[in-house]
Amino acid sequence: MPFKATPLPGVFLFEPSVYPDDRGYFFESYNKRLFQVNGIPNEFVQDNQSFSCYGVIRGLHFQLEPYAQSKLVRVLEGRILDVVVDLRAGSAEFGKSYSVELSAENKKQIYIPKGFAHGFSVLSETTEISYKCDQFYNKQSEGGIRYNDPQLNIDWQIPPEKALISEKDVRLPDFDPRIVQFKFSEQNA
Repeated sequence: MPFKATPLPGVFLFEPSVYPDDRGYFFESYNKRLFQVNGIPNEFVQDNQSFSCYGVIRGLHFQLEPYAQSKLVRVLEGRILDVVVDLRAGSAEFGKSYSVELSAENKKQIYIPKGFAHGFSVLSETTEISYKCDQFYNKQSEGGIRYNDPQLNIDWQIPPEKALISEKDVRLPDFDPRIVQFKFSEQNA
């Protein structure tokens, strides 16, 4: 089975079947039918791509309703530590984070449903990532949590003196469990 559950309900690792030969390799990075059969019915409407160098930490970001986004994230070049935080009130894992290394080499992808904050740190010299979203970006619906929030205590695997963080991300607020818009339900688990 190419989908692996994570400790956060609704978040899945997708490990595609890779077919190598003496010319290189082939794999399906996305197949709508396969995802639907495995309980991921999203209709992705936007693809994003970013390039970053070692030490960059992006996040933790999310979009508020009605523009909340589910994402399917993969690495095209290099490697990252991908991090998600459960923001769904009522979830047994509320406020907990999960991280996984995604790389061009391991070809793993992470599916992140609505109701999670998302970020990543760059562990290789450079990296290029691509991610699908099931909702269009809306600037007025941006939300975020400061990457080094003491309550979340995320290990980004980057020495603090090497971390490269945007001014916008440095100014994000700390995690506050009282300010939550997302609700947990068995349907979004």
